[in-house]
Amino acid sequence: MPTAEPPHTAAAPPTSTAHDGAKRRPDRARRWVWTGLAVVLAGGLALRLWGVRQGLPFAYNADEADHFVAHAIEMFQKGTLNPEYFANPPAYTYVLHFLFAVWYGGAAGAVHAFAVRPEAVYTLARVLAALLGTAALWLLYATGARLFNRAVGLLAAAIEAVAFLPVFYAHLALNDAPTLAPATLSLLGSAGVLRKGRRRDYLSAGIGLGLACATKYTAGIVIVPLAVAIAARYLDVRARRGVESGGGEVANANRGPRPGARALVGILLAGACALLAFLIANPYAILDYHSFHRELVHQSTLSAESQGKLGAPKQGGLVYYLWSFTWGLGWVPALAALGGALAIWRHERRLGWMLVPAALLFLAFMGLQGRYFGRWLMPIFPIACLLGAFFVARLARWAGRLLERGLARGSGTARVRTPALRGILAALLVAAVLAQGLLYSVHAGLALSRADTRNLTRGWMLTHIPAGAKIVAEPVEPEEWAKELEPGTATSKNPYRWHPYPALNPRITASGTIAPKYMRPIGLENYETTLYPALIDFYEQQGFCWVITGSTESGRAYADPHAVPHAIAYYRALERQGEVVYRASPYARGEGPVAFNFDWSFDYYPLAYERPGPLMTIYRLHGGRCRSS
Repeated sequence: MPTAEPPHTAAAPPTSTAHDGAKRRPDRARRWVWTGLAVVLAGGLALRLWGVRQGLPFAYNADEADHFVAHAIEMFQKGTLNPEYFANPPAYTYVLHFLFAVWYGGAAGAVHAFAVRPEAVYTLARVLAALLGTAALWLLYATGARLFNRAVGLLAAAIEAVAFLPVFYAHLALNDAPTLAPATLSLLGSAGVLRKGRRRDYLSAGIGLGLACATKYTAGIVIVPLAVAIAARYLDVRARRGVESGGGEVANANRGPRPGARALVGILLAGACALLAFLIANPYAILDYHSFHRELVHQSTLSAESQGKLGAPKQGGLVYYLWSFTWGLGWVPALAALGGALAIWRHERRLGWMLVPAALLFLAFMGLQGRYFGRWLMPIFPIACLLGAFFVARLARWAGRLLERGLARGSGTARVRTPALRGILAALLVAAVLAQGLLYSVHAGLALSRADTRNLTRGWMLTHIPAGAKIVAEPVEPEEWAKELEPGTATSKNPYRWHPYPALNPRITASGTIAPKYMRPIGLENYETTLYPALIDFYEQQGFCWVITGSTESGRAYADPHAVPHAIAYYRALERQGEVVYRASPYARGEGPVAFNFDWSFDYYPLAYERPGPLMTIYRLHGGRCRSS
């Protein structure tokens, strides 16, 4: 039977056994955290790469097809680093440009690859977005560990790893997921400024801020945590020096630079790094300032439009974004973030000022815009994840204490089991906060790994619609969709397999009569305004006997029928006069349809979706010249 060890006196050093045990406990905890972080990073990357080739060889997302990859290639073609496009900042475009140059061995190789194998180029760009989104998870862990502890950092990273919006948009060559990396780097630096105030903290905070703004303008919100961290650091140092001075240590208090001078140096260092990083990632903001300013103003004007897009929700941006949190981040994480925003003031007021106002200011600004999409919330997701993880950790600790008190009157065996019960309770809380995001992100991977409805539709057309036939296809797919796909050839220069009706060149007047010739082209968003029932007779007279519709176009009209009553009449006339010969549904058997929404109709969040794409329908007309064809 072992004997009890005698108590140590104040002068006696700890025994080697006690010292080794104390050392092993942190080491064991650290190993568990690193193992958990490895699981989070690997799982987050897997979710972001699962289905990354969705839709290819066609880029069906209009922003993905028109913006970053296309401009990265155009810079090779034009022989300039001026993107000549600033509606979105060019940092991600530049990263793609240099990646393509390295991967394909220079400008000629990149241009050739994009011409003959665009699917490979888009896949590479999407993989980069997924990798940057995964890097943001590691930075978020480090930020949480610095502000709170390793457990909170790990849980914050896990929440973002499975959250639907960061996972889904890492599948596309857009700047939303890549922005999270520099924005979180800035948060990490700001956390260091708050805790230690080292020069490298100001450096990383400033670099992250500049790169975040150069990747997505609204990510500049991370300047708020940085400003608060600098102010809190200044006040903290000043208070400490006041205490030292009051204690008779005036000499010590006067050593080194004064708090004001130190804060000024930090502000200058962070500001200079932010400006330099922004200009390195967006040099033509200065070199082509006129274009930069013009497009920035234009983009701001579009975002602030009070009317918004046809079919867009009308409840206002703030309500829409609060709703978006419930599915883009998840109900439990969103409520936990709210709880964390309220509870953090009691834990440490400086952290409350650092994290909460930034999120509120962002919501207030974005909520006042005329256009709103769930993915525009993502710059504040790292803050929401930190607050949510902090609240869950506090809740687990509080519930654990209640459990201990409840079992304190029990037997010795019950007290022995208390740590295990606390672990089970913590695991249940973690499972609750991750369940929704994991479920819907896995569903997204399953759906995106299946063929897009537009690819299925094109496959049917290759078999059933003769080459050279005249078709009317709504603009739910790129122009190349109607062209020949010949291996080793440039798709954009290939001949059309079918002769498409110029859908974005109106042929009808505002009164609903056929114009003598095609009119000036319109934008994609105005397509529904050009639809009138008289067009169907015109199709038949001209021999356009095949009409292909997609629910992401017709859905806009049905979402706001009073705005385009003639478009509703057009679709109803098409149903009466046309014969449905093929339909490709994105829904699982017995599910759907899902009401049109500018988020869910394009990111396939509802579980009713089985595959990506709109509901595609092919009608065969039989009147006019279509009788004999």
